Amino acid sequence: MKSITINGSQRESVGKVATKALRNAGKVPCVVYGGDAPIHFSADELEFNKLVYTPNIYTVDIKLDDGKGVESIMQDIQFHPVTDKILHIDFYVLREGREITLDIPVRVEGESVGVKNGGVFRFTLRKLSITAIPNNMPDFILLQIADLDIGDNIHLNDIEKEADFIFNHPEDAVVCQVLAPREEEVIEVEEVEDEEGEEGAEGEEGEEGAEGTEGKEGGAEGSTDGDKKSDTPAEE
Repeated sequence: MKSITINGSQRESVGKVATKALRNAGKVPCVVYGGDAPIHFSADELEFNKLVYTPNIYTVDIKLDDGKGVESIMQDIQFHPVTDKILHIDFYVLREGREITLDIPVRVEGESVGVKNGGVFRFTLRKLSITAIPNNMPDFILLQIADLDIGDNIHLNDIEKEADFIFNHPEDAVVCQVLAPREEEVIEVEEVEDEEGEEGAEGEEGEEGAEGTEGKEGGAEGSTDGDKKSDTPAEE
């Protein structure tokens, strides 16, 4: 694995007041575990940019102002919930022959033939939990996806390991796959318009029928009135 160097100063005070003063001065309080005793130190926040804001995994060579050096890995990091500033980092000492567990990024290479044919590439596991001694820990896992067609998957047991390490996932776990595209719903506009036309025609016929009925009723009433008037004798 690639290494990055962090220059720091060992902390004499570890209380809340001292920690707050460090943060106000633009420094990050840190602790290194896994040795004979925890090591408390601090470093400028800018020292951690290349370590924190990257998808890559590095070992960390901590150089203290008293001349001590510690080979470690970043184990945990805390951010401010509002500003996203780094509040605290924990490191773990690396020792030869002692296994560690890290989340290693997965990279893909090539353009899938299935994607070219309209399929959708799905990246299920972008990181893989791996256990190994530091010398065998890979920087990343590289997958060739050019031959993946629609319906094809790459499972964990399909990955060829170049070193002695252990995947902490089920062997049949799907790392990536190419899915068939979703079928779009086709709305038959012409049929809908025809149905609406028929309903409109039926409505017009109903209205015309109603008007005819009213006309007949009016005519009937008129004839009744005329009959009544004809029965009345004319005045001389």
